[in-house]
Amino acid sequence: SLPLGWGSESSNAGAVRALMFRSTITPGSTSLPLGWGSQSSKVQIHHNTWLHFPGHNLRWILTFTLLFVHVCEIAEGIMDTNHLHLFMPAFMGFIAATTSVVYYHNIETSNFPKLLLALFIYWVLAFITKSIKLWKFAEYGVGVLHLRFCITALLVVLYGLLMAVEINVIRVRRYVFFANPQKVKPPEDLQDLGVRFLQPFVNLLSKATYWWMNPLIIGAHKRPIELKKIGKLPIAMRALTNYLKLKDAYEDQRVSGGGSDRKAPSIWRSMYRAFGRPILLSSTFRYLADLLGFAGPLCIYGIVEHLNKKPVKEGSPITLLLVYFMSSNELLQNTSVLAVLLFLALVLQRTFLQASYYVTIETGINLRGAMIYNKILRLSTSNMSMGEMTLGQINNLVAIETNQLMWFLFLCPNLWAMPVQIVMGVILLYYLLGTSALIGASVIVLLAPVQYLIATKLADTQKSTLDQSTERLKKTTEILKGIKLLKLYAWENIFCDSVEDTRGKELTSLRTFALYTSMSIFMNAAIPIAAVLVTFVSHALINKSKPSSSEAFAALALFHILVTPLFLLSTVVRFAVKAMVSLLIPLFPVQVNSGFFTWGSNLSTLSDINICIPTGQLTMIVGQVGCGKSSLLLAMLGEMQTLSGKVYWSNKNRYSVGYATQKSWLLNATVEDNITFGSPFNKQRYKTVIDACSLQPDVDLLPFGDQTEIGERGINLSGGQRQRICVARALYQNTNIVFLDDPFSALDIHLSDHLMQEGILKFLQDDKRTVVLVTHKLQYLIHADWIIAMKDGSVLREGTLKDIQTHDVELYEHWKTLMNRQDQELEKLIVKTALERKTLRRAFYSREAKNQEEEEEEDDDNMSTTTSRRSKIPWRVCWQYLSSGGFLMVFLMVFSKLLKHSVMVAIDYWLAEWTAKDFVNASAAAVFSNWTNSAVRYEHLSLPVLMFIILCGAGIALCLITSLTVEFLGLSAATNLHHNLLNKIIHAPIRFFDVTPLGQILNRFSADTNIIDQHIPPTLESLTRSTLLCLSAIGVIAFVTPSFLIALIPLAVSFYFIQKYFRVASKDLQDLDDSTQLPLLCHFSETAEGLTTIRAFRHESRFKQKMLELTDTNNTAYLFLSAANRWLEVRTDYLGAVIVLTAAVASIWSSGKNLPSSMVGLGLTYALTVTNYLNWVVRNLADLEVQMAAVKKVNSFLSTESENYEGSMDTSQVPEDWPQHGEIKIQDLCVRYDPLLKPVLKHVNVYINPGQKVGICGRTGSGKSSLSLAFFNMVDVGFSLSSLPLSLSLSLSLSLSLSLSLSVPLCLSLCPSLRRSLRPSLSLSLSVPLSVALSVPLSLSLSLFNLDPERTCTDDRLWEALEIAQLKNMVKALTGGLDAVVTEGGENFSVGQRQLFCLARAFVRKSSILIMDEATASIDMATENVLQKVVMTAFADRTVVTIAHRVHTILEADLVIVMKRGNILEIDKPETLLENEDGMFASFVRADM
Repeated sequence: SLPLGWGSESSNAGAVRALMFRSTITPGSTSLPLGWGSQSSKVQIHHNTWLHFPGHNLRWILTFTLLFVHVCEIAEGIMDTNHLHLFMPAFMGFIAATTSVVYYHNIETSNFPKLLLALFIYWVLAFITKSIKLWKFAEYGVGVLHLRFCITALLVVLYGLLMAVEINVIRVRRYVFFANPQKVKPPEDLQDLGVRFLQPFVNLLSKATYWWMNPLIIGAHKRPIELKKIGKLPIAMRALTNYLKLKDAYEDQRVSGGGSDRKAPSIWRSMYRAFGRPILLSSTFRYLADLLGFAGPLCIYGIVEHLNKKPVKEGSPITLLLVYFMSSNELLQNTSVLAVLLFLALVLQRTFLQASYYVTIETGINLRGAMIYNKILRLSTSNMSMGEMTLGQINNLVAIETNQLMWFLFLCPNLWAMPVQIVMGVILLYYLLGTSALIGASVIVLLAPVQYLIATKLADTQKSTLDQSTERLKKTTEILKGIKLLKLYAWENIFCDSVEDTRGKELTSLRTFALYTSMSIFMNAAIPIAAVLVTFVSHALINKSKPSSSEAFAALALFHILVTPLFLLSTVVRFAVKAMVSLLIPLFPVQVNSGFFTWGSNLSTLSDINICIPTGQLTMIVGQVGCGKSSLLLAMLGEMQTLSGKVYWSNKNRYSVGYATQKSWLLNATVEDNITFGSPFNKQRYKTVIDACSLQPDVDLLPFGDQTEIGERGINLSGGQRQRICVARALYQNTNIVFLDDPFSALDIHLSDHLMQEGILKFLQDDKRTVVLVTHKLQYLIHADWIIAMKDGSVLREGTLKDIQTHDVELYEHWKTLMNRQDQELEKLIVKTALERKTLRRAFYSREAKNQEEEEEEDDDNMSTTTSRRSKIPWRVCWQYLSSGGFLMVFLMVFSKLLKHSVMVAIDYWLAEWTAKDFVNASAAAVFSNWTNSAVRYEHLSLPVLMFIILCGAGIALCLITSLTVEFLGLSAATNLHHNLLNKIIHAPIRFFDVTPLGQILNRFSADTNIIDQHIPPTLESLTRSTLLCLSAIGVIAFVTPSFLIALIPLAVSFYFIQKYFRVASKDLQDLDDSTQLPLLCHFSETAEGLTTIRAFRHESRFKQKMLELTDTNNTAYLFLSAANRWLEVRTDYLGAVIVLTAAVASIWSSGKNLPSSMVGLGLTYALTVTNYLNWVVRNLADLEVQMAAVKKVNSFLSTESENYEGSMDTSQVPEDWPQHGEIKIQDLCVRYDPLLKPVLKHVNVYINPGQKVGICGRTGSGKSSLSLAFFNMVDVGFSLSSLPLSLSLSLSLSLSLSLSLSVPLCLSLCPSLRRSLRPSLSLSLSVPLSVALSVPLSLSLSLFNLDPERTCTDDRLWEALEIAQLKNMVKALTGGLDAVVTEGGENFSVGQRQLFCLARAFVRKSSILIMDEATASIDMATENVLQKVVMTAFADRTVVTIAHRVHTILEADLVIVMKRGNILEIDKPETLLENEDGMFASFVRADM
């Protein structure tokens, strides 16, 4: 042991001794008190890591070079003579150099620079002794031609440089000879307990071999890798750091460009400025790796050439101490030396290659963190309103396209490394084989354009496939959002066919993609075979002789090297195109303009707007549906594109605007987080806001109060609850201005009045805040300080109510008529919403049940962080995938693969036999000459050449067949899996959609389908190819040198453990990567959907911060995954190098037993391929394991039970005019939503005569919508058909997320066998409007799909329905009329217009029964009055059931049913009910007058 306590005043010598001789320190959780500088101050560091001394990397490089030189010196001494004094000093020098690096590492780890003095003294002494030796050599005439002189000179240089490094450490750290030693603090990252990614901080050896990853990867086998285990990123790698770096580079460019508008800053140049240095470093590593790659073929040439030959001695005679001084050439003629050089060259080449990969991936991750989020926040709302960018596209942008950019960076160094590789390869080939090599290389050059063409076609097809998949995803999203509507109308098959049509187009693109991919794989496999064929045949023709074994196999190895740049050429081009697509995201800058506004076309939506919003007052904007009220708010917020004019904000300190959208938007967070929205929590203010919005009763019902997470987009809340939380958010924010867009549309009269009085008039007006309120409730106009009346996109009139009364009598009288129902006395008693609370209970019960199911099934989509599972290779899932592709395709793939690799081995074996010196071909040549009837005998053109041509031809043909079978097997599997998944999901019962988050279902159709479509086939192809190549290589080596099998056993054991540990760790890290990407995507979706609100509140920075944090978390997982991949590749590469060394040594030893040199060449060439493909076997196996999770997830959905459509009655058996009369009979109906809950309907009995107009009313939660749900039988319950006459038409409210199971006794429902048959005959109109987005105007237009997807109606009938729904004029004004485009979610129409479309859809059907479930909630009073009259006229002879919140809409009904707590409280004619002044109906009417 070394004396460590030299002059150290630190008290931790024991700790240092404990650290001695650990060549790499692994990250642990222990804290060690270490002395920094020469002080005894103790700094706690959680990792046993080190502060690098100056010249750290240079020292390691010099030490490794020193070790290599010592190896050469030992080899020279042993070969030259048996004199101990010639190699023992060298051996001692080797030991000393190894000890020095271990010693240095431990000193650096414990930060005791004083101990470096010993090393400095050693370098000085070594430098002096070697200098004396060199001087003596020169004195006796030994010069640069002699190997020993060159070695000694190199040693002098290395010792001198190491001495200089030590002097530099003394100069910088001042640890000796200086009065004031430098005080050094550890890096900030190493003081942070959370930072676990140590690659930037470990020593060079650990960096190169990823040794610091060992505890993580080996530990993963015992305990899963969790998020806390991988910790945080170092500061330099965080998204914010890199975002600022890129932003600064972009700004510098703008400044240096002099602000010229003509030359905009280039994003590519900014990327280069910010991340250019690591890319150049990576390229340098790549060049070194490529150059070292050529050592393999050259060493094979040398070994085969010099096997069984003695080195030719050259140089001067014995001159000094009876010792022979050999030249460098003599050393390189020794086969054993060449074998060791080959091993060292492979180790170095692979180390440089992995270093290049790591640096580029790290740079790519840094760029990914920096690039996208700013762009998302700059997307304007108009992009989404006009359907230019949907949420699906934005998710695609994050999930897929940023990764394309990163992978393009990863492949970047290949762009400039490839030409060098190709040129070097061709030069060496020419050196070996002469002109014939150039002819062979010309095949590669001639076929390169074909490769390029295939690559570009592949890129084009990829773009087209991406477009089609986005379109398919868009349609699937709409189906899932409107699934209840589709099931009510039994439109599942129509919409399913629509998706299948798009999927058909996508599959056509995928088929083309598969074909081009097959061609690409085929070209990569066939080009080297073709090049070898042309080379050797032309060599036989030109030189009239066969090549030697050494030339043949060196050339073969070179051709194999040239495959890589050719393969990567196509890949780089493909990713370059994808990267370009990723960067060219359409951007519409958010501008604050006014005057004439548009949603994207040149036609102005709002025109000639000249308005004034008074400070600190209540401004109301009123007008009919679609007149531009919401658009006016968005225009003021800068969300619309401007044709001319400006918006001036008088308040210069406008930090944000409180904004409640018409379409409520919630975060996937707690109720409190949704309301406070990033503002500081003020208990008093919070309580006031909660009370003002009547939210306290709802909050009390939630499982965890206001700390309950309200799920994805608030799906476990009712519409009214969502809207009130959005209003509460606007109220809570301490903003000067509040915009409220129709906040009353989803609220009943009591809630509306309470919100108006307590929230707007009291809370906001007391604070003197400026309020802009869009509303249809004209009874509130008396409270307005300023009124803006809109009509057809322009301002009709503005002023106070008194101004309008004076100046526009006609408008005022019109309003007065509508305001007759104004509240005289607002009810102070607020009776709160029973059903909304039951909805909450149901939603949470169903979610908890689903979560339990998920935990039981170990579903991968559990949203909470769960412990990962240990798993073996999922052979069962692999078999399910393969069987989906068809057994014939599986058989073809396996058979063709085996045959292809057998032929490949046969080609190389035949080449070995042909080039063997003792190959007798006289008789064969005679046969050949008889065939050709030639007078001249060409021995060189004998049967072997013909056989070689046949084998190569067969190999090329089989390459094509195998590449096609794998790709089309994958395509067949993808087609079947998606088809089955879509049919299963779309026919699943409604309960499935209530308890399964929409995002989870969409994930199956987006990410998982993408993996099955495009990722599994190439992985499968690569896995089978690399596995068969490795097996055939090991088989050939064992055949050539059976003794290799002895060494194979420990190598196989090593390989088994490496792959075993890696696969488990890789799967964990892959899961972490996926699970950290999900919150990232969710955050993107939320941000994109709530852009208007976020920007109105000026909360961009908070959301950007959250985004950066999520990106960092995801990047940490990805970086660890990347480091794990490098860990594997370094080890398998080193294992491959050991295989090559073992094969070479075994061949050299066996050569004395008459082993032909051609067979040695064959064995070594195959040993080199093992190095290339060994890591791909493990990588592909791990990738396939991860990708098969997508198949597993899809299969888990395929086990979902479908709705029971089987039964005795077929659609054709239902009478066309059913139902004929519209009679409804309900007997003793009880309903409950869950076996754990009480019934929501209790023994209901009703009889409705044909043609009656029936109104159903009751407080929110009385059971009105539950009644309609039960009627429609949206869940599986069975009844006798006799209890239900075929004259029933039913409805469903989509404003609630319900899961339903019915209790007994029951005697009313549709029998399951009738659901599918009878649902199409029913008409309904809903409280939440659903429109289907269509982008192909002619084939999928508004008329054909949104009104009549079955395409059974004439245009006249459609126009009639639109006229009834008060939409005829508006549709006529649209470009294309009935064929106008409806965007996703109907965003290009107002909420009120969308509701009218839903009414029109019901009118089109002309059923005997119309059920209107709160169908006029978002419609102004004037339009509502007209509608009521039209409905009464158009449906005079039919049964109309109206479920109403506004009771005045049912005053003219024939029969009114008043419900309370699931019972019928009152049922009679409205006049009769009004006579009972104490009755509930009478109180409703008084409240609504």
